[in-house]
Amino acid sequence: MSAPAAAPLLTTPLNALHIELGARMVPFAGYSMPVQYPAGLMAEHLHTRQAAGLFDVSHMGQLRLVGPDAAAAFESLMPVDVIDLPVGKQRYGLLLNDAGGIIDDLMFFRVAQDEIFVIVNGACKVGDIAHIQARIGQRCQVIPLPDQALLALQGPQAATALARLAPGVEKLVFMTGGSFTIAGCDCFVTRSGYTGEDGFEISVPAAQADTLARTLLAQPEVKPIGLGARNSLRLEAGLCLY
Repeated sequence: MSAPAAAPLLTTPLNALHIELGARMVPFAGYSMPVQYPAGLMAEHLHTRQAAGLFDVSHMGQLRLVGPDAAAAFESLMPVDVIDLPVGKQRYGLLLNDAGGIIDDLMFFRVAQDEIFVIVNGACKVGDIAHIQARIGQRCQVIPLPDQALLALQGPQAATALARLAPGVEKLVFMTGGSFTIAGCDCFVTRSGYTGEDGFEISVPAAQADTLARTLLAQPEVKPIGLGARNSLRLEAGLCLY
């Protein structure tokens, strides 16, 4: 009896750009993702440590929790304070099952008193969102954002490069964020990341992701970085892989 055919890989909104830039593509979390570009893993790793690297993390899951009870409802799923998180601030959290075991880690941002923006890991996003919907969907709106891409600009020169395009973004401090227009794109920017460097994560409509990425890559500090260097950077910084 033959094995069932594997599901076709999904692609991010930047798939064509990765191929144009000569990336070697590999399966990751159900997506075709760039593992490295022609310069190679070591060059990408060092460039991120010395200047700024652009990562496509659009495989991650993004969602909104909306309603007057959203913060209290979300706090019922995590061992961290959600209710008292100020508007404009971001926090790291752990999504728990009914027995208190850890399902996944995530980031969440208080957009308004009645709105929370959440980013969950790509490999777990379907289960994470289903768990959140099942546990608190009757207390607030759980709104997945499949039409949003996510880019990460990481490195000691990330702020210099991004501030050139979005003046004022350099005033954000770690784990804060806000809305910015960058190259005509509607972006939600947080000062955060996962490489052990200063940096930003940028949520942008999928239809605008290519324009944003090309604009960022046109900055002299910025080069594209693949999964290989992302993982080596995280390991070097003592961070978990996802």
